[in-house]
Amino acid sequence: MGHDKQETSLYYIVKNSISEKIQSGIYKVGDKLPTEMELCTEYNVSRTTVRIALDQLALEGRIEKVQGRGTFVSKPKIVQSLSSAWKGFSNQILEQGYKPRTEILDLRVIPADGALAKKLQLKENDPVNRLVRMRFANEDPLQYETSYVPWHFAPGLINDEEDCRSSLFKLLQTKYNIKIYKTVEAIEPVLADKKISEDLKITKGTPIFSLQTLTYNNEQIPIEYSEAVFRGDRSKFTIERFYDSK
Repeated sequence: MGHDKQETSLYYIVKNSISEKIQSGIYKVGDKLPTEMELCTEYNVSRTTVRIALDQLALEGRIEKVQGRGTFVSKPKIVQSLSSAWKGFSNQILEQGYKPRTEILDLRVIPADGALAKKLQLKENDPVNRLVRMRFANEDPLQYETSYVPWHFAPGLINDEEDCRSSLFKLLQTKYNIKIYKTVEAIEPVLADKKISEDLKITKGTPIFSLQTLTYNNEQIPIEYSEAVFRGDRSKFTIERFYDSK
């Protein structure tokens, strides 16, 4: 029992020490860390302790293990809040010191298939605006997103390509007078298939986040449905909860 506690506390000390060295810039992004044996000697701990510490740092996205090459310091993850839809992608990226960019890959009107019609409470084959965007942070592809807006809510959307580079929500509110009431979001980890890996410039099978969002107006009618995939190695999500303290 005592040995387990000691092992746990030692891995925590090693993990925190390496983390602080990354934070302070002693280990910079792209730097190769000392080998496991070198870390064992430096901290006077077992190889098991070092491996647990490195595994935890890898899970947090602080380091990356490359087969046959060693362990390297990763780029810090970009934090996005699932509670701040109103803040928008660009503002959240700017706040973290990155340069945001959005590329419009496709913008057209399509007939709703059965699944999409059900989500947006439409009839099958009703017209829907489809907007496909790629989001970048410092030229690194971060997010691939497809948004669907019923045509009758935004009939001129295909002419608003420039405005669609920024906030779609803001455009729907200001130009199309849509009062957004709430979003319902579902997020899950998945593995990148061939197409997504090519779009996001990552290896096939890399863990990514898949986010599906349904947006409702103040009459509780769905006005937008989106499917987005985020690079798992560069993304981290936060959720802010409010509680009634009365």
